[in-house]
Amino acid sequence: MRFKEIIGQETIKRQLIQTVAENRVSHAQLFLSCPGSGALPLAIAYAQYLNCLQKSANDSCGQCSSCRKYERYIHPDLHFSYPFFASKDVKIAVDVLDHWRKMLLNDPYFDMDIWRSKLQAENKQANINIAECHDIIKKLSYKAFEGETKVLIMWLPEYLEKEGNALLKIIEEPPKNTLFILVANNQDQILSTLLSRTQIVKIPKLPDATIESYLRENYGLSEQQAIEYSFLADGNLIEAKMLVENAQNDHAEKFAEWLRMGYGNKVLDLSAFVDQAAGWGRENQKNFLKYGISFLRECCLLLSGAEELVKLPARTLETARKLSAHVLNLNMAEAIITELEQAHYHIERNANPKILFLDVSLQLVKIIKFKTLPKGTQYIYS
Repeated sequence: MRFKEIIGQETIKRQLIQTVAENRVSHAQLFLSCPGSGALPLAIAYAQYLNCLQKSANDSCGQCSSCRKYERYIHPDLHFSYPFFASKDVKIAVDVLDHWRKMLLNDPYFDMDIWRSKLQAENKQANINIAECHDIIKKLSYKAFEGETKVLIMWLPEYLEKEGNALLKIIEEPPKNTLFILVANNQDQILSTLLSRTQIVKIPKLPDATIESYLRENYGLSEQQAIEYSFLADGNLIEAKMLVENAQNDHAEKFAEWLRMGYGNKVLDLSAFVDQAAGWGRENQKNFLKYGISFLRECCLLLSGAEELVKLPARTLETARKLSAHVLNLNMAEAIITELEQAHYHIERNANPKILFLDVSLQLVKIIKFKTLPKGTQYIYS
């Protein structure tokens, strides 16, 4: 994995390269990011750059013996640790290393749900157990075989519980030329004792424009489709890819039309829409509802006078402005968001889509047309 293969994150790439050039590589680093930002690929590219035999000022060479082994994740001084599902045949992470390598070779952008599906984990609980901690200590106690630096990349240290304290000594006083890189999504779930011993590198979400460009170049999407999916993904490249694979086009147009039907109390049109939505398939239904939730949250920013924070594309922004000016208020938008979130929850649990979309459609009529909001102090209409 070379830096040039990573989508975006140019600032972070320069910072990492600079630490190597200035010989100030911290021995324990925490790459903290949102899912789909590219933290794991960055960690691998960083390790490869450190051990490259012919590195340039901007990237590893990709040709030397070290780089060739890194490209296949078989370098003897590159070690991985990650959550796994223990069983009688799987005691430590190395026992599923072949699955891990295949997944990285296929696509280094993945999350815990994708990893779980590769291992056919069913309902087992993932963790990084004490046996894995002891194996890490054992592996890192050896001298480097080939490279200048031994590297351990731990993906999702949030899955380390109190057993992680077994690693404190080796992290605080590592063997010579040893680098720990922890790749995490949630700082609050990491052991505080581990956190205090690492240098944090914060990796930002990918900009919408970066994801738009990636989707258009790699999936041949139209500009409008790419804008829509990048908006829904909110900086998460993994989510953007999933949206493309489960594509139901024109969410923006369909959702705006759905709101218009509710405002006009067009029962026959709503009935036809329900029949159409019921045939989309579960993933497309979830994506449609998710789009609606995101769109209405942007409307809430408009209603609150924070238009400078709104990131809707121009055509959709005009629709949002009209709705916010003439139809919606904050309480109504909040009530509709709640209905859509509940619908998304029930779709995930195999609710009957025809009944569900009919119910939500009727709720839209009540809220938008008749301004009848759910009872409770949360929805006091003014």
